[in-house]
Amino acid sequence: MSRVSIVIPMFNEARHIGRTLLAAQKAADAAGVECELIVVDNGSDDHGPQIARQFGAQVLVLPGLLIGALRNRGAAVATGEWLAFIDADIEMPENWLSLLFELDAGAQADVFSLDLHTPAEAPWYADAWQRRTLRPTSQTLHAVQWLPTANLLMRHTWFDQVGGFDETLRTGEDKDFTMRVNQAGARLLAVNQSVALHWGYESSWREWMGKEMWRQGSHLQLLRTHGFSLRLLRFPLLSLLVWLLDFMAISALFNGFPHHAAIMVLITSIPGLILSLRQSLKHRDIRLTLQLWGLHWVRLHLAGAAFILSLCHWNARRPARG
Repeated sequence: MSRVSIVIPMFNEARHIGRTLLAAQKAADAAGVECELIVVDNGSDDHGPQIARQFGAQVLVLPGLLIGALRNRGAAVATGEWLAFIDADIEMPENWLSLLFELDAGAQADVFSLDLHTPAEAPWYADAWQRRTLRPTSQTLHAVQWLPTANLLMRHTWFDQVGGFDETLRTGEDKDFTMRVNQAGARLLAVNQSVALHWGYESSWREWMGKEMWRQGSHLQLLRTHGFSLRLLRFPLLSLLVWLLDFMAISALFNGFPHHAAIMVLITSIPGLILSLRQSLKHRDIRLTLQLWGLHWVRLHLAGAAFILSLCHWNARRPARG
């Protein structure tokens, strides 16, 4: 019988970890495989570790480490032929493992991830932001160049071949890792025949903006790891252009040219609209288009701030949430 080791990094996720572990175990039972649950705790001060133990998980308590190091420590004690990484706030569907094992048996790919959705009670901005990543249901399999680690499944040998996650990255470690796996020859596949639920959705505007600011701080680190890349630079450079246009609009307004300022403001809204249309047309939902337009406008400004702070060697750290 095959064995799957499921590594779950965690920080203060007492409200979610029980659901996450129960769903993972059910998926393993449905697939007929042995399941090893490994929770790597980053120094939680809630009851998350105790709850994880009650659900039969092995709990490693390792405070002060970055997210890549937490995942590597979990993988180091994993004994399964298969290795999965899921976040502590993700509820996997019962057919998760059976579906992906079937795709592997058909030689469809080597590394797999399910698309994510939010529960019905999520606020509109969290729901819209998650929906932007959902792919058309008319095409259930999507070959990609990188995958997020909210849920990730592969044979343990692929993890060992690339040496695991980069332990120096504050964020973006999932993109770095799966890009290296892809470069090593693994085929990456995003699957939306079934979706996982993201219970750790942003419950406030402040949380949403804080997460985006944190995520956008990874571009310089990825450039240092992978070398110069226009693909990695295009969004930070676009965000800096938006900032420049903002300053030009403010300058024009203070110098008595309100029409010029209005034109500059209009131009700054165009990149967000283009990004919104790219991600929402497949859903054919004008409301989603408008929601994403506003969210992308905010995100572009946050990305510019994060990129500038990175250039100034901003080293702020946050706990490695699951």
